[in-house]
Amino acid sequence: MFEDKAILVTGGTGSFGNRFTERVLREYNPKKIIIYSRDEFKQDVMKKKFSIMFPDKVHKLRFFIGDVRDKERLYRAFDGVDYVVHSAAMKQVPACEYNPFEAIKTNIHGAQNIVDAAIDCKVKKVVALSTDKAVNPINLYGGTKLVSDKLFISGNAYSGGAGTIFSIVRYGNVAGSRGSVIPFFKELIEAGKRELPITDYGMTRFWITLDQGVDLVFKALKEARGGETYISKIPSFKITDLAKAMLNDVEMKEVGIREGEKLHEVMVTKDDSRNTYEYEKHYIIYPVFDWWNSINYMTPGGEKVEDGFEYNSGTNSQWLSVEELRHELNILGLYQYPKYN
Repeated sequence: MFEDKAILVTGGTGSFGNRFTERVLREYNPKKIIIYSRDEFKQDVMKKKFSIMFPDKVHKLRFFIGDVRDKERLYRAFDGVDYVVHSAAMKQVPACEYNPFEAIKTNIHGAQNIVDAAIDCKVKKVVALSTDKAVNPINLYGGTKLVSDKLFISGNAYSGGAGTIFSIVRYGNVAGSRGSVIPFFKELIEAGKRELPITDYGMTRFWITLDQGVDLVFKALKEARGGETYISKIPSFKITDLAKAMLNDVEMKEVGIREGEKLHEVMVTKDDSRNTYEYEKHYIIYPVFDWWNSINYMTPGGEKVEDGFEYNSGTNSQWLSVEELRHELNILGLYQYPKYN
C-alpha cells in the first residue's frame, strides 16, 4: 500500500505520528514521509530518534515547519503527496475552553484547509483522526472535532467520484499518551503519593493502544471509498480499577467531574446505528448522502447493527479487570507495577 508512496502526517511529532512513522518505516518502503508540524525542537528530537532506529531509512523523512491554519504552506507541503493522515489539533479540553477562537482556527479552519489543499493537490486519500468527544459533544474540543468530521466527510462531495477520498478514524484517549490519566497517576506515584484523585467513582473510558490506532488508520487508507467513520472494537475500564492496577493498596479521593468531562464516552450513538455496520474488529458508520453508492462502496463482510445500538464505554461488552490492566500497562512499558509497591 505504501510502497514508493509519499505520505504526509500533520501533527506528526505527537504520540500517534511517532508510532505511525515507525510502523510505516518498519513494515513498508515508502518514497518519503513528511512530518508537518509547528515545533522545530520536537522535529529535531524525532529525527535523531529515527536516525538511530532506522539508519538506512531516515533519509526518507522530511520535516516541514508549518501550521494547518496556513493554507499556502499546506499547498506547498501537499505537492506530490499520495496519502495524508491528519492528526494535528488542539486536543486539551481546558485549553480549548479558555482559548475558543484558537481552537476553532486550528480544529475547524485547519480542517477546511486540509480538505481544499488535498483536493487541489490531487492527494489520493486523507484519513482524519477523530475522538469520542466529538460524539454528543459537551465541550468546545468535542464540538470543533464534530465540525471537523463533517467537513472531511463532505469533502468527498467536493472532490468528485475520481478525486480525493476522505474518511475518519475515531477513538478515545490512547493509553499512555500525553495528557491522559496514566502519566498523571504515574507522576503522583513517583512523587510518593498514596492517594490518587478520581473525578467520579463510576467513570469509565475506552482502552486503545497506539498500535491499535495505527492499525485502524492503515485499514482506512487501504479500504475507504469515501465518507466512512472507522471505530475499533476495544474494551472499557473503570478509572478506579486503573488506579488499583497502578498502585497496590491505593487510596482514592473523589474530586468531581471537571468542566467539559463526561462520565462515560460514546463512539456510536443510537441515531448513528441506522448506518452502522459491525465487522470482526471494528465498526463502520457509513455516510448518508446522495453521492454514496451503498452497493459499490460498502466494505463487504459487515453486518448491520440493531437500530438503537449504542457503543458506550459504560455498557460495553468487553472490560479490562485490574489484573488485565496491570498486564496491559507492563506490556506497553507504560508502568512497571512492582517497582512502586
